[in-house]
This record gives sequence, C-alpha cells and structure tokens, in this order.
Amino acid sequence: MDTVLEVKDIVTRFGADLVHDGVSFAVRRGEVAALIGGSGTGKSVLLKEMIGLLRPTSGTVRLLGTDVWKSDEAQMNGLRRRFGMLFQDGALFSSLSVAENIAVPFREHTDLSEDVIAPLVGFKLSLVGLAPDVGRKTPAQLSGGMRKRVALARALALEPEILFLDEPTSGLDPIGARAFDSLVRALSDSLGLTVFMVTHDLDTLLSIIDRAIALSAGKVIADGPVDQVVRSEHPWIREYFSARAPHKEGSR
Repeated sequence: MDTVLEVKDIVTRFGADLVHDGVSFAVRRGEVAALIGGSGTGKSVLLKEMIGLLRPTSGTVRLLGTDVWKSDEAQMNGLRRRFGMLFQDGALFSSLSVAENIAVPFREHTDLSEDVIAPLVGFKLSLVGLAPDVGRKTPAQLSGGMRKRVALARALALEPEILFLDEPTSGLDPIGARAFDSLVRALSDSLGLTVFMVTHDLDTLLSIIDRAIALSAGKVIADGPVDQVVRSEHPWIREYFSARAPHKEGSR
C-alpha cells in the first residue's frame, strides 16, 4: 500500500512550551488510523498542521504527495479537494440549512450548477444514513448524532481520498457513538477511504481502528496495530487501556 500521509520530524513550540519534539509517522492508503494521547499532548494541533491550518516550528508534512508547508495557495486549494475534514464540533454553519451546508464544498471548489448540486447533496445525505427531508432542517433542529452525520456528509462531498476526524464521537451518547463508528468503518471499507482520526474513545479504538499512534511528552511512544499497542509497557498506555480492563466475574 502506498503512503498517503507522512509526518516527519515535526517540532511545535508555543513560546517556551514544547508541544511536539520530533514527531514522525506515516499512514498508508486504506488504513483507519487513530492518534491518541493525554490532554495537552497536541493531538488536535498536529491535525491542524497536517491540513495546512497551523504551521509547525519545523518538520515536514507530505499529504497525498504534496509538501503542505512548501505549497502555494493554488496547490493547497487543489489539495483541499482531495481530503475531507470533520472538526470536533462539526463546524456547521448555523445560518444555513443542512442541504446548504453540504453544498458548500461544491460551490467553493467546483463549477457545478445548482441543479447538479441538489441531487449530489441528497446522495451524500443517504451515504451517511440520513433521509432527504433532513436537508430542509437547520443544524439547531438536529440531534448531536445527526449533526455529526451532516458534518461527515459535507466532509465526503468531493469524494476525498483521506478523511480527517477530530474527536468524532465527542459529545455523543454511547449508542450514537457506536453507530457513528460503524458508519465510518463501513464507509472506509466500501469507498477505499483512508481515515485518520484524533480520539480518546477507547471503544472506537478497540472496535474500528487498524492502527494506533500514541503521543506522550512530545514524542511518538507507540505506533502499530491496536493489539500490539495495547501490549506496550509505557506507563501512560498501560493506564489508558486499563480503563477498559474487563470486570472480574461477579463484579457487574
């Protein structure tokens, strides 16, 4: 499998604070990978550096063969058509309808006419398991789980090669979170989509993730298949996974 994302020697400083101290890893096409780490380890910061929203102090990010931080605006606009991003809160426009939210990437990045965009929006809604009439609603009229699905539909609008998710199950109840996980995995498998997510959700990690990358004290402390990372002796990883240790018989 070819590499679609390469992060190499990333250093990030905010004043005197060293957030990343030489972070390196690569993600292969078709993988569902997760970045994990404790609070303050800079997971979301790193995600923003990968997609060109925040410049690292030093290091290289190559996304779909493009050096993100050596690209001009035209190159970055071309790259933005090839990846999708779902922010932690969904980042839907409250003043727009659901359909109008999903149509934004088509209007920004294509010359498609409105009569072509409308059925495409309906298709994207169906892709994430929502009925066509949801398109007429506003984000405020939807449940948290439905808003996440709308944001996912928008992220998938231009048929990206890689999808970035920042804490996708945050704020969802357990049933809604597991349903969203299942949707992401099904989309990855059926569309051949590479997925890279930041998550703290152990159930997500243990159910749909192929590979986990763990950050601690500014460095990658583990990187590999989840069942391999689980066996790491690093204190933070042991504490993290112990939260999901099975109950002893009769303790339920």
